[in-house]
Amino acid sequence: MSIDRLVMAFAGSFILASLALAHWHSPNWLWFTAFVGANLVQASFTGFCPLAIILKKFGVKPGCAF
Repeated sequence: MSIDRLVMAFAGSFILASLALAHWHSPNWLWFTAFVGANLVQASFTGFCPLAIILKKFGVKPGCAF
């Protein structure tokens, strides 16, 4: 699996988890959802993604975007 696919999988998982936590625990978890979304938008413009850097150091195969 490439870095690109792992970044999308992590982001999607975090968004779904934070939405579930917002529904069952506290609406404040929506701030985490907003943070993940903002990070995705920022990465699309700048190409800088902290998770991609970490995955690259672990030796994950690079993709087209990262």
